[in-house]
Amino acid sequence: MGKRWFSLLAAGLLAAATLVPAAPAMAAPTFKVPFPCGQTWSGQTRTNHSPAYAVDFNRTDDFGDPVVASAPGTVDRVTDLGGTSYGKYVRIAHGGGYTTYYAHLNGFNVSVGQSVGYGKVIGWVGSTGGSTGPHLHYEQRLNGNDIQVRFNGTLALYWGTKSYTSDNGCSGTTGSGTVNTNGTPLTVRSGPGTGYTAVDTVADGTRVTIYCQTSGTTVTGTYGTSSIWDRIGTGRYIADAYVYTGYDGYIPNVPRC
Repeated sequence: MGKRWFSLLAAGLLAAATLVPAAPAMAAPTFKVPFPCGQTWSGQTRTNHSPAYAVDFNRTDDFGDPVVASAPGTVDRVTDLGGTSYGKYVRIAHGGGYTTYYAHLNGFNVSVGQSVGYGKVIGWVGSTGGSTGPHLHYEQRLNGNDIQVRFNGTLALYWGTKSYTSDNGCSGTTGSGTVNTNGTPLTVRSGPGTGYTAVDTVADGTRVTIYCQTSGTTVTGTYGTSSIWDRIGTGRYIADAYVYTGYDGYIPNVPRC
């Protein structure tokens, strides 16, 4: 009787154990391209990269361009390794063991413990550490191991070079500024330069919405000399040298046209 009892008890415990479902694996965050909305970057993967699945991002004149968080999370590392390895880099923890790395930065815009969301500028493209030229070294990791990068669930190109257009933080990524011409209307042009057709004017003191910024003809205005032009509508550009935005240069969260 004793053996039969223990056999039945063991069988009952086994049956009960099999009814307990296994804990589901944590889903990966929806990672996005780590640059402001609308920007297109060339991403390169190669078999001799370290780690192998990292992506190197480049575009023309990219030194100092803003780098943004590719998914919501908490900054858990802001480190400067000097002239070796990653140089200045940021790591963000996204939960479930997922982290992202942003390396060779020119500078930091976040601190350890800070919560970040899509589109948050965390630093700027640089060439620190073991870099031989300005670019962003980007990684996705799971439990410390590098994994193949995905954006919006789609696998990056392995191996080779591909263009990626960002939809990171596309809601609410406009800027604003106030026109200051000391009284005269500011000419609105069809493109980013004085050689483009004049299509309208905006009055001195007008508050404008800036949808994106780009480089064009260098202009000397109320706020010094600048080659930045602000798009304030479809086919409508004004010289940033006449617009007060609160920034000396590009507005960090506004995309490049």
